Amino acid sequence: MRHSNSPVPSIRPITAGFYVPIVTPFSKETEGLDYPALRQHVTWLAKCSVAGIVTQGSNGEAVHLSHTERQIVTSTTREALNSAGFDDLPIIVGCGAQSTLETIELCSHAAQAGGDAALVLPPSYYHSLYNDASILDFFADVADASPIPILIYNYPGATSGFDMDSDAIISLSKHPNIIGCKLTCGNTGKLNRIVAATSASSKPAFLCMGGSADFTTQALVGGGSGIIGGLGNIAPRACVKVFDLYKAGKIDEAVKMQGVVARGDWVAIRTGIVGTKAAMESYLGYGGCCRKPVPRPTKEEVERYVEGFAELFELEKTLVL
Repeated sequence: MRHSNSPVPSIRPITAGFYVPIVTPFSKETEGLDYPALRQHVTWLAKCSVAGIVTQGSNGEAVHLSHTERQIVTSTTREALNSAGFDDLPIIVGCGAQSTLETIELCSHAAQAGGDAALVLPPSYYHSLYNDASILDFFADVADASPIPILIYNYPGATSGFDMDSDAIISLSKHPNIIGCKLTCGNTGKLNRIVAATSASSKPAFLCMGGSADFTTQALVGGGSGIIGGLGNIAPRACVKVFDLYKAGKIDEAVKMQGVVARGDWVAIRTGIVGTKAAMESYLGYGGCCRKPVPRPTKEEVERYVEGFAELFELEKTLVL
């Protein structure tokens, strides 16, 4: 595996905590970017003490955005955070693509737009043609060329079932410009193995992040660095509070609150971005729709989604961080 001699520094360091992969708000009429809603949302999340923002993730409908729109979403997010006094809050940018060349291009665009790190999916479309070294070479090549550090994004649901194993991630963790991973596979055993293997490294701590809020405490017990979870779009205070309670040694309280968060996250997992945006529209007054061909929910479906999130949202209203 090739790599440069020294890590590429992030402008704003990526540290442990709860990160929110934001939705991309669209106009209901035109499906164009809704800039006021985007600014409002990221500012609200920052005020809720999240550790950072992720743009162009699965929740952000990155696959529905052009390269230009991706840059606009990230730059608008950076401008909104800076204007609200959150200059130090980092932004991680989804930069997944099928070719090495396009992935590197997206990493460069992310840096130009104000991103501090790139979240990179493994390519999967031609996976049947890859040999054992193909994925390792892909990440090494991207990390060599990227102007910002990268995190490996392991999400079998978005990569035709391809699931990176702990051996591959541990090997890649040695690259100085690969600073962590996000495990949306939900495999806590994999997380444990990666943490154990990377904790003795001379590099700065390798960030092993869980990929959904429903296993925050489990990830932290295993030595994980935190969570990148879409549920934070609806209930950021509750998601952050579980992390903070655990870190403060209030394990029983953390586990109890984790139950409420996990029940809410199950609704989000089952309904996807459609349910998340519908709940945001109901509870927050914005969120909009998904881009076609994703269907818009019926009135009855929205009512079910809102009811499913009710317990979590009631908890959210009681929390002050």
